[in-house]
Amino acid sequence: MSGTRGERPLRVLLADPAPMHRSGLRMVLATHADGGGPEIVVMGETGDGAEAVELARRLLPDVLIAEIPLSRLDGLAVARAVTSARLPVRVLILTAHDADEQVLGAIAAGAAGFVCKDAPPAEVVSAVRAVAAGGAVISPGVLARILTRVAEALPAPETTVTAKLDTLTDREREVLVHVARGHSNAEIAAALQVSDTTVKTHVGHVLTKLRLRDRTQAVVLAYETGLVKPGA
Repeated sequence: MSGTRGERPLRVLLADPAPMHRSGLRMVLATHADGGGPEIVVMGETGDGAEAVELARRLLPDVLIAEIPLSRLDGLAVARAVTSARLPVRVLILTAHDADEQVLGAIAAGAAGFVCKDAPPAEVVSAVRAVAAGGAVISPGVLARILTRVAEALPAPETTVTAKLDTLTDREREVLVHVARGHSNAEIAAALQVSDTTVKTHVGHVLTKLRLRDRTQAVVLAYETGLVKPGA
């Protein structure tokens, strides 16, 4: 195996109410995860949100893939619980329910990705890898539809959003563009020919200057301001 994570498999946990959907996702991850990256291993699965949080605490997967409708706790509540507990677990919402309120709710809950279940298998696997590597992913079609409403999911600025972007250095803007395109720190480092540590520093400066909680909000802001355009 090759890839930035070395030989260690990428570990995922599945939370979906339908056993058939979980089985199908297992198959997708197993058969489409051979594009040069590490093996993707499903550590466990459940259809119960509360159990998903408990399994995330106990197993510490790289990525928790969650549907929104779940028993006891829904997928957004699961994302909030994992984020609040500061677990080293990234949450990817993979759902058939993509109403604007649910997309914005997922971002507010701390999910690192939001992908529709009708996405091509390769796109799902790519999203899992990107989220595990520290990136943020929102299905392009979904993102394009909610751009007019993303301001509701962002912290209220003291100055205009454009003015805030003006506080970034040219290199920080460049890093923000890469983040918005779902690139991992390693990919950004390779593109800019700098170290991973330097990229982490730049990302930290971007989040601090723009008063954003995480990379997902940075992605939304980059698209909302036109710094990056859907499909570009």
